Parts: sequence; C-alpha cells; structure tokens
Amino acid sequence: MLSATARKLLSGGLLTAAQLSSIVVRRTKMSATAGIVNEEISIGGQRQLTQRFVEADVGMTFQKTLLNERLFSRPWPDEWPFPAAAFRRQDESDDADFYAVPRLVYHIDEGAVRALTNYYKYSIPPASTVLDICSSWVSHYPSDFPTTMRRIAGTGMNALELQANNQLSDFTPHNLNIDPKLPYDDAQFDVVTCVVSVDYLNQPLKIFSEVRRVLKPGGKFILSQSNRCFPSKAIAMWLGMDDLQHCLVIAAYFHYCGGWEPANAFDVSPRGPNTRDPLFIVESTKL
Repeated sequence: MLSATARKLLSGGLLTAAQLSSIVVRRTKMSATAGIVNEEISIGGQRQLTQRFVEADVGMTFQKTLLNERLFSRPWPDEWPFPAAAFRRQDESDDADFYAVPRLVYHIDEGAVRALTNYYKYSIPPASTVLDICSSWVSHYPSDFPTTMRRIAGTGMNALELQANNQLSDFTPHNLNIDPKLPYDDAQFDVVTCVVSVDYLNQPLKIFSEVRRVLKPGGKFILSQSNRCFPSKAIAMWLGMDDLQHCLVIAAYFHYCGGWEPANAFDVSPRGPNTRDPLFIVESTKL
C-alpha cells in the first residue's frame, strides 16, 4: 500500500507546475513495423517498454452506423432512473492507489484505437481547443493534432502518464470521483473527449455538468466506449449491461444533466485484421 504522500505525489496533488514540468520523459525508438513503433520510455527514472500505434494503412476499414433508432425509440422516464447502488464499485478504496503506478499500455486493441483516431480526424475541426478528461499517456488523436489544434489540455489520475503524453499542450492531474469540478474556467473548450472511462465515474451528472460548463456554446462532448474495463473499479450497473445498454446509459447522462442536445450514438467498430474490440461513440452538443 502506498503512503498518502506517495499517492498524492503521483496524482499531482503535491506537485507544483514547476515540479511537474521538471519530470523528465525520454523516448528511445527501438524498432518499427507497419503502424507500430516500439519505444523505451523513461519517466521520472522509471523505464518501460511500450508499443505505440501510429497512423498507417494496415488494411482496416471504418464504419459509422447511427444507432439512434435502436436505442432512443422510447421516451425517457420523468425521473432519474438509476439508484445510488448502481454507482457502487467492488473496490471502493482510494483510486489514487489503483492508478498510482503508470500503465503505458492501451486499454483497447489496435483496431479500436485506429477507429477512434479515424473518428476524431473527421469530427474535430482544425484550430479547436480540446480537453481530454480521464486522460493517460495517449489521447488517440491524429498525429497532426498537436500542430493543427489551438490547444490540447488533459486531466487524468496519474501525473507521470500525463507527462508522457506527447499530444497534450498542458495537463492537470485530477481525481474526478473525489472532486467532480474540472480545473478550468468557463467556456474554454470547443471539444471535450473521454476515452473508455465513463464507466468508472461515480458522479456522472456532476461531471457532465462540469463538462458543459467548460465547453463553449455549441461545443461537443465525445465519449468512446468498448467492452473492456477494470471490473473492480467500474460502477455496478455497468458490469451487467451489454454494449448498446452502455450507450443508452451515457445518453441518459446527457438527458438528465440538462443543457445538451439529444445525444447521438454510433457504432464505429473497425473491420479487418486485429479488429476484435468493438467501439461505440456517444456524443452531444452543448445548448
């Protein structure tokens, strides 16, 4: 068990901006094959071998199938339909312990990663200001985004992972399950993204309200979801649902939060080699 001091250090709680910027990240390219670069990354003295997916034609195709008719044919209940027990987790211990050690790995497979990158390519306009919440060492954006976007901010649990993310222009470690308030001013961003992490959020309405606050009028919140998770940290109701039910839950968060257009849901699962994981998008625009 890590000490409270160590947990806060790795989640950024005791690090000043100067200390965060002093964390040294070194990348050594070891080898490369089609669409994959093998790297050794040293972060704050810790060395890990990683594989990074880079944009390439690897024989995959990408769909975008609207799911609204299948999911949203019935009216929403008048009242919030989820009991408090739905948001309990098997492991209610401090998330700072669970996320303290950097994980420089992908949490979805190659096909799902490429499908998400492709979706962002056509969905986020150039010169946007972007926020990636629940971020990590990768944000899955196209490789040109750091130069074509005005700003890419990130917030997540682990300061070292965020420091290793070479697509972020700035970052702030933050635990949304402890404090749902985002550390940004009102109307700062054109787009907010959240990659395969909404299932870990135990105060979703507060967080969706915060995302709405930091978005500019007409800004978009894009959430992606697959069929993987850390079961001990996912909310209880998530574990008993299928992929389409997950999409319905995310759309419900938008509806009951208020201030959002009706959500759209898409199946963007890839086809071709190395495409085992499905991928779904649920998104809405701030009214």
